[in-house]
Amino acid sequence: MIEYSAEQLQRYLEVATEAALAAGVVLQSYWGKLEVIEEKGRPGDLVTEADKASEAEILAVLRRHLPNHGILAEESGNIGTADSPCLWTIDPLDGTTNYAHQYPFYAVSIGLLIDGVPQVGVIFDPSRQDLFRAARGLGATCNRRPIRVSTISELSRSLLVTGFAYDRRETADNNYAEFCHLTHLTQGVRRSGAASIDLAYVACGRLDGYWEKGLAPWDLAAGVILLEEAGGRVTAYDQKPFDIWSGRILATNGRIHQSVSEELMKVTPLSDFTPSAK
Repeated sequence: MIEYSAEQLQRYLEVATEAALAAGVVLQSYWGKLEVIEEKGRPGDLVTEADKASEAEILAVLRRHLPNHGILAEESGNIGTADSPCLWTIDPLDGTTNYAHQYPFYAVSIGLLIDGVPQVGVIFDPSRQDLFRAARGLGATCNRRPIRVSTISELSRSLLVTGFAYDRRETADNNYAEFCHLTHLTQGVRRSGAASIDLAYVACGRLDGYWEKGLAPWDLAAGVILLEEAGGRVTAYDQKPFDIWSGRILATNGRIHQSVSEELMKVTPLSDFTPSAK
């Protein structure tokens, strides 16, 4: 893996910040004014003109500053230099369903993978004006102030968060069983509908752990580096090394990581699950 200096990573962080803030302005301008809401294939997997306009703003910033970097964007797919070790992952509107219903829980998420490893991340929540930033070795912040994970060390005292993939209607491995199981062992499990904010909230100690399946790299890259720089731990469900292409993640404050992993590994998918009629 190519080593990048702190100065280089800081520059990439500033570019990502510029792009995220610009995209946030776009999302605020469309709030409550959507005219086009479409499904991309699966029920509930929505895209709006706000997603597309936000992504266009981010792409313009990245192309202006870093034209030789690769890009993987949720709406546009792979763009730019295929052989670059630097790949930007972009979710221009994480929480589109929330946004379309004017439920104010959504964010812009921009992460940089270098040789496949998250190195820079920016998550911007326009509703709360929360700007989360991190880069490898440079720490993690919310609104320019350092953040750290919580100190909760007992699963029974923890507050967790999760989500459900778009194929939840079609498969028994849909996270419902895990949700119920961990709800009974903790002080609660939340479902926000925006993976980037879930990771950011674990990073800053508002939540203690997060797990989910059925995710894409643009859902995870920014949040993973943010959480790691805030002192958290990220792995596969079974505590093997995290693979950003696997679609699954277990992310915690570190102190409850083994407990959550052990409980997840006990759960089997719903045996009597019957897919809904199409």
